[in-house]
Amino acid sequence: MVNRSFFHLHLISDSTGETLIAVARAAAAQYEGISAIEHVYPLVRSRGQLERVIAGIQAAPGMVLYTLVDSELAGEVERAALETGSPCLSVLSPVMQMFDAYLGTSSRGRPGAQHTLDADYFRRIDAMNYTLMHDDGQCVSGLSDADVILFGVSRTSKTPTSIYLANRGIKTANIPYVAGAPLPEAFLNVKGPLVVGLVASAERIVQIRQNRLLSLNAADASSYVDEAAVAAEITDTRRICARNRWPVIDVTRRSIEETAAAILDLYREHKQRQTQAWDNQ
Repeated sequence: MVNRSFFHLHLISDSTGETLIAVARAAAAQYEGISAIEHVYPLVRSRGQLERVIAGIQAAPGMVLYTLVDSELAGEVERAALETGSPCLSVLSPVMQMFDAYLGTSSRGRPGAQHTLDADYFRRIDAMNYTLMHDDGQCVSGLSDADVILFGVSRTSKTPTSIYLANRGIKTANIPYVAGAPLPEAFLNVKGPLVVGLVASAERIVQIRQNRLLSLNAADASSYVDEAAVAAEITDTRRICARNRWPVIDVTRRSIEETAAAILDLYREHKQRQTQAWDNQ
């Protein structure tokens, strides 16, 4: 068993803090046996809000990462970190300096500028509404309006992957494979969307299904958690995908983010082929 050590990590943002948290966790994940005690301070845009941040750093010195575009607030954070002996870094500064040098102009310094209510924002809202309506095959009308359709057996992370993609503005439906049940004609005849099959090892799916049954205090459903039956479901899924020339992704050792990244790559190729086909008509 690995003995874990801990350190305090202060994450300060004038926006939601999502970018900062993602960067910090990606870095921290590279250090085995060491865990961060995160102190997250989002929407810090005034001196009054900054007082709580400085008090937190003084109470628990550690590493300080921030994304503050207000130079005065950033200076206060730097001073507080210096006084407590806490290493401090502006995560955005090196990136912004490169942008300034390349573009030959200075940034406007608008907190939360990436979260404006523009066309892209409303596209993501529309995608989320569509995805929730078309989750787990509950609605097969309008499948042709999807950007991506995920297909696979139960417990291959179809729903969380769909929601992740929707948050990126991709209208995503998902259709389950159920042994012995016919697939909807609307799904089999769909033309425009990219269809991607999701599979995993039978052992992994059985493990997830057993945990699911335990969480629901449900009795074991023999075929649902029988490894041979699950392996047959996966084989059928692969066969259907091969027959329809749908790409397949094995999610056994993939996170939701990694699966979504692979699907987005396939989607870009899919859109390029569609564009080329339209240009050739």
